[in-house]
Amino acid sequence: MNKKEDDSSSAGEEHAKLNPLQVVGSVLSAGLGVQSSKNRKRDFKQGRLGVFIAAGIVFTLLFIGIVIFVVQMVLSTAGK
Repeated sequence: MNKKEDDSSSAGEEHAKLNPLQVVGSVLSAGLGVQSSKNRKRDFKQGRLGVFIAAGIVFTLLFIGIVIFVVQMVLSTAGK
């Protein structure tokens, strides 16, 4: 392989879009504080800001909803 072909293949890998499962995995692991450095670098190179913002908002709303649900369940069973 010559240098020109090598550059084009690495550029293609660098600009490949993340699939939805990778985005969800990155958002969950970042939200829990366990995101690896390798995945963080991949996300910054290949990801789109809007997708991560939307996924982060959805994750936050789901997390708050689950916490509220659990607290309500505990309070309802504690009152009996």
